[in-house]
Amino acid sequence: MPTYEFGDTILVPFPFTELPLSKRRPSVVLSSRSFNQACGQSIMGMITSATRSIWTGDITITDLEAAGIPHPSVIRFKLFTLPNDLVLRQLGRLGLQDQENLRTGMADIFG
Repeated sequence: MPTYEFGDTILVPFPFTELPLSKRRPSVVLSSRSFNQACGQSIMGMITSATRSIWTGDITITDLEAAGIPHPSVIRFKLFTLPNDLVLRQLGRLGLQDQENLRTGMADIFG
């Protein structure tokens, strides 16, 4: 089973808390490779093209090609943990500037 790391963009069955179903959505891995290997799960954040409904802390993905994301999108701090074996596939990896922006955003939100 593949192990993912911080900054990997992946396709997952995104869980909805208000509905008993999931939809395939791009997400970004927030936890480290060592955490993901040890737990068999990864902490992830939502990637959305819904840029008209801005949330505090949204991070614009500037290198869409590296991330494997086809449309202008943001990383949204709607977080979840998912077993690694439920990941459908890897889409790409955030570019270095996007990874730095994500780390800064996480520090702003989590302190």
